[in-house]
Amino acid sequence: MNVLITSISRKVPLIREVQKACNKLNPNILVYGADADNEAIGKFFIEHFWNMPRLNDLMIDDLLNFCKSNNIRAIIPTRDGELIFFSKYKELLQKNNIYPMVSNEKAIQVCFNKLVFFSEAIRMGFPIINTTNKIEKLTCESFVVKEQFGAGSKEIGIDLSKKEAMAHAKKLDNPIFQPFVKGDEYSIDVFIDRMGKVRGSVARKRDLVIQGESQITTTVSFPQLEALSKQFVSALMLYGHIVLQAIVDKEGKIHIIECNPRFGGASTLSIGVGLDSFFWFLLEANGKKLDNILFQRSKNEKRLIRYPKDWIIDYDEKNSDYFNM
Repeated sequence: MNVLITSISRKVPLIREVQKACNKLNPNILVYGADADNEAIGKFFIEHFWNMPRLNDLMIDDLLNFCKSNNIRAIIPTRDGELIFFSKYKELLQKNNIYPMVSNEKAIQVCFNKLVFFSEAIRMGFPIINTTNKIEKLTCESFVVKEQFGAGSKEIGIDLSKKEAMAHAKKLDNPIFQPFVKGDEYSIDVFIDRMGKVRGSVARKRDLVIQGESQITTTVSFPQLEALSKQFVSALMLYGHIVLQAIVDKEGKIHIIECNPRFGGASTLSIGVGLDSFFWFLLEANGKKLDNILFQRSKNEKRLIRYPKDWIIDYDEKNSDYFNM
């Protein structure tokens, strides 16, 4: 079997981890990378690059034909905007022995609609941060404003007065409001197998966040937060690698913020302490059960620092497409 990573963009650390997982399973596995941008940085770091059509132009038959002709049996979507597409065709892909690492469509829709996400969490009894599209329903002095749909926080407004929050909301398509809670920010990486069993979880403190992604993050032992995260993602009936965001206030109370049903930008740190998500996913894609697989967490905590890195390669003008490593 070979593996396809979609929307590779500049996600070099993710590509590297998938390659490591493939080599662990079988050194002969080829990793294909796809992106609608023919100039995607990631294409320099994979064995084969596919300048994939944009999802609006991609026919499922074309995807099936590409996968079959290249013996691709596992797909790893990496962008929020494509998760619905792959979940929609998940059953059809599986019937053709192609397995995407994606949750079912209903679960993804819940995660991507913050008002529905809030309602579901309340219904199930989990400590979710108050979320509304009517600012007058909140009785707080400071607010957070973000888009109702999707994941990520690029357009977020944080620690705003009511006047500032209302002004920021006018810049958004579908604004929602939350109380601003002072505390420590955490991401919790979780892997759930096909049977709905959580195979492991890792909590990490978000020490430095830029444009919604952790640039410095440190693993921590936080049994209460990890246990709550396991219960929550299981209740949502998610699958694969999931990233939960939460804030723990000064009183130690946990406030769930959102759930990203995919591998996160700094989730490589959790692999580094033993949460072997890509390897476990590939085992299942090969028809193997994870019954005998144990999550062996590192005894030492680890820290991840994300930074740009230069790579100088030989260049041949006559053959200037790209050179992979």
